[in-house]
Amino acid sequence: MSNYNFLFISTMFVIALILCSLFGHSLATSNNVQQNFIHCLISSTELTIPITGAIYTPSNSSFNTILQAYLRNLRFNESTTRKPALIVTVLDISHVQASIICAKKHNLLMKIRSGGHDYEGLSYVADHPFFILDLFNLRSINVSIEDETAWVQTGATLGELYYRISEKSSTHGFPAGVCPTVGVGGHFSGGGYGNMMRKFGLSVDNIIDAELVDVNGKLLNRESMGEDLFWAITGGGGASFGVVISYKINLVRVPAKVTVFQVRRTSIQNVTNVAHRWLQVADKLDYNLFIRMIVNVVNSTNGAKTIGASFPSLFLGNTSTLMNIMDQSFPELGLQRSDCQEMNWTQSLIRYFNSPPGSPDSTLLSRIRRTVVHLKRKSDYIKNPISKQGLRSIFNKMVELDHVGLYFNPYGGRMAEISEFAKPFPHRAGNIAKMQYTLDWAENGVDAANRYINLTRVLHEYMTPFVSKFPREAFLNYRDLDIGVNHNGKNSFIEGSVYGVKYFKETNFRRLVKVKTIVDPDNFFRNEQSIPTLPSTYH
Repeated sequence: MSNYNFLFISTMFVIALILCSLFGHSLATSNNVQQNFIHCLISSTELTIPITGAIYTPSNSSFNTILQAYLRNLRFNESTTRKPALIVTVLDISHVQASIICAKKHNLLMKIRSGGHDYEGLSYVADHPFFILDLFNLRSINVSIEDETAWVQTGATLGELYYRISEKSSTHGFPAGVCPTVGVGGHFSGGGYGNMMRKFGLSVDNIIDAELVDVNGKLLNRESMGEDLFWAITGGGGASFGVVISYKINLVRVPAKVTVFQVRRTSIQNVTNVAHRWLQVADKLDYNLFIRMIVNVVNSTNGAKTIGASFPSLFLGNTSTLMNIMDQSFPELGLQRSDCQEMNWTQSLIRYFNSPPGSPDSTLLSRIRRTVVHLKRKSDYIKNPISKQGLRSIFNKMVELDHVGLYFNPYGGRMAEISEFAKPFPHRAGNIAKMQYTLDWAENGVDAANRYINLTRVLHEYMTPFVSKFPREAFLNYRDLDIGVNHNGKNSFIEGSVYGVKYFKETNFRRLVKVKTIVDPDNFFRNEQSIPTLPSTYH
C-alpha cells in the first residue's frame, strides 16, 4: 500500500471516528435534554395534579397512537418525518404552565396542537428537536343561553361546540367552519370563517374574552393581558404569543328553519357563464345568503376531461324568500324550488359535511376524520370580476393540470362593514371572494408529494393576473410554506415580513410584531410561520 493510500484511509478513519463521536454526543445530549425536561415536569411546583400520566415518549406503546390521532395530513407521516421527543397531553392548566417553564429552562422547542388541521403540519412537525403540547383533553364547553355566550376550551372541536349549543337552543349558533373535527384553538386564533360569515363576520368578530398562559407561565384573561394581546390572539395566530386555553364567544341567533341547496353544473361553457355571474353578484347578495362555488376537473359523458362546478349554499330563512332573491339576483344559476331543503341550523352543518341523511346531531361529536390523505392547500383573494375569456383560460389550465380544484368563498355583507384593522385578519371590504387551491392524493413518498405540490404552484402562478397584488394576500388558516418560511435566526424579522405582510397586510403585521416583541421578547413561542420579534436594534 502506498503512503498516499495509507494516509487517505487513515484520514477517513479519523473523520469517521469524529463523526461517530459527534453523533453520539448529539444523541446523548438530546436524550439528556429530554430526561431533564421530563424530570422538570414531574417535579414542577406549578402542578396542581400529577402530570406523569400525560407524558408520552417514543418508548411508550401509545406514543404513535397519540401522535397520529390528530395528524390530518399524511405528507407529514413519512418515515423521514422527524418525530417529537415526547408528547404532553395536558389534563390541566397547570400542565401547560409547567410545560412552558420547563421547556424554557431546557431550551426545548414546543409545538402547540389543538385539532391538528394545520395544512403544513406546523403543530406537530419541526426540523429541530421538539415536543408537542397536545390540548385535546382541554375541551370543556359551557353554554349560557341566558347571556347568549359560551366559554369553549381550545382543545374542543367545532362539532362539539355546535352540538353543545344545540343542546340548549335550536335558534342559536356560532359563525365558524363547516368541518366538525377542526380544533377550536387554531381555527379561532387564525380568524375562523364559515357559512354565516356574510351575516355575522368571522369567529374572531364574535369573541369577547380569552384565557392565555403567557411565556412566564401566568394565566391571563382579556383584562389582565390587555387589549393589544387580546387583539393579537383573535386573528393573528395564538401560538406566536402563548398557549390559549379558552375563548368566550357571543352566540348568534339563527332561524328555527334554514334553507340549504347544492346544485351542480358541468362543461366549461356552462360553468363559465354561471361563474362569471357568480363573481359579479356573490358578494352583493342578501347578507343571509352564502353561496360557495367549487370548481373541479371531472369526466364528461364521453370520458373526456372537463370542468364541473357545485354550489353548496346556506340561506338563513325559508325557501320562498330564497327563491325570490335568486330569481331577482342570480337567475343564471337556475335554482329550482325542488333543489331546496329546509332544516334546522345544526342539521345544515351535518348535511354540508356529507353525512348520511337523517344522521343525528350527535354525529357532530365524532373526532375521527372519515379520510386522512396527503394534501396541499394555497389561497388567494379576488378583488375584481374575471372576464369570461379569463375564466375559460383558467378552466382550460385546470383541465391541463387535471388534479387541482378551486374553492371560491364569497365575501361582502358583514365582512365588508368591519374595519381591516379591527382584528389582525385584514381581508375585508374590497374582496369579492377568497379562493382556496385544493389537491389531495393517495400516493406515499416525497417524490409523489413534490409532483402534486408543483401542480398547485403552477396553477397559483397562472392565477397571478386575476388576484390581489402588492401584496398578493393570503389567509393565515390556509397555511402555505411556499409564501415564506422563518428559520427563527438573526434574519427572523426579514423572513417573517415576507409571509406576514401577505397574511396580515403591512399595518396589522407591524402591530403584531410590536405585541410579540413585548410579550415574548426571546421568541419562545415560534414556528416556521410565527410572528417574529423586532430586531434587537429596534427594541
